[in-house]
Amino acid sequence: MSPKPYTHRDAVPYRPIDWTGIHPPAFPKGAVPGHVAIVMDGNGRWAKRRGLKRTEGHAAGEEALFDTVEGALEIGLPWMTVYAFSTENWRRPLDEVRFLMTFNESLLLRRREDLHERGVRVRFIGRRSGRVPGRLRRRIEETEALTAKNRRMTLTFAFNYGGRAELVDAVRALAGEVAAGKVAPNKIDEKAIARHLYRPDMPDPDLLVRTSGEFRISNYLLWELAYSELYFTDVLWPDFRRKHLFEAIRDFQDRDRRYGAIEGEED
Repeated sequence: MSPKPYTHRDAVPYRPIDWTGIHPPAFPKGAVPGHVAIVMDGNGRWAKRRGLKRTEGHAAGEEALFDTVEGALEIGLPWMTVYAFSTENWRRPLDEVRFLMTFNESLLLRRREDLHERGVRVRFIGRRSGRVPGRLRRRIEETEALTAKNRRMTLTFAFNYGGRAELVDAVRALAGEVAAGKVAPNKIDEKAIARHLYRPDMPDPDLLVRTSGEFRISNYLLWELAYSELYFTDVLWPDFRRKHLFEAIRDFQDRDRRYGAIEGEED
């Protein structure tokens, strides 16, 4: 008789998310950033350390995500964007890619009603054509439509996303307008490019959080991160919780953001 296969439920105590057990810190008024972007990194290493398949690390990351979302809601964070699947992730083993496509579809089906009830608007950025399965695209469209009028928080999933791809798509759209005579080349400026990004109304992140001890941004929000504060933690994503988000925001509060100016002067 073959042994029972291990899952992430064998590695850690598995429980439904407790939305009420942790009280957020009393941040001073205006101290919470307007937009936090997160690179959810370390799922594979988390699984490897426990003798599990990489896919079990991705599955375990679900609790991390939604505990972090709840923490964001508790402190009144209006925008949060998470890096769910990059344009480079297609290079991973086929079974892992298939798992991620199926997992993200099932995640939306499981979680979208709960997010909707909590007033969360769910959005996606990235390329939806090409290799993204049709069923997953439909779940994305359904979830966006369901939550479109919510304004308590906007949770954006960067899926099949690359910062360079976003800029290429923006420039292509602008080039088409120039060719059609709608825009003069000498009128193209930063605002013109920003209007053609995937979500022009999305504010630039104030803070980028990356887990797992890596010190890079990995082709994530290249345009939008121009003046973002960067915070790196050794915590692997499946172990990340709202308390770690609060720690990142406390660190953010000590930063001096000058946007190219010097202290006491405006840019």
